[in-house]
Amino acid sequence: MTLARTRTAGEVAIGDSLPEERIEATPTFIVSTAIATRDFQDVHHDRDLAHAKGSKDIFLNILTTTGLVQRYVTDWAGPEALVRGVSIKLGVPCYAYDALTMHGQVLERGDGVFVVEVLGRNQLGTHVTGRVRLELPEEDR
Repeated sequence: MTLARTRTAGEVAIGDSLPEERIEATPTFIVSTAIATRDFQDVHHDRDLAHAKGSKDIFLNILTTTGLVQRYVTDWAGPEALVRGVSIKLGVPCYAYDALTMHGQVLERGDGVFVVEVLGRNQLGTHVTGRVRLELPEEDR
């Protein structure tokens, strides 16, 4: 991936939409990101144990989902954007072999900080609703 030039505050307006991004939740992706976030809960690694606990399959953990929301916004904003906060609410699970489609929109601006709303959906419905607060430089560098 090539890093984009950082967007400046003057280039972003309330109501701007972020480009859609599709993420394939392969079993390898789910297991490796759970391990990378030190989440050893078996429902993120072991299909048989996930089934035994009533789950359809292994599924993304909350730390991975939080990281995906943040990365989605920073990929759009550029490498000099400063993340000031991320908050999410989980909905339906994102199981192995699901595709997670991310959508975003700039909701507000205040005190030099923008708020971007992010929705991540799969075939079951909304997996994540989040808000990312970020600061952008005032002028092109």
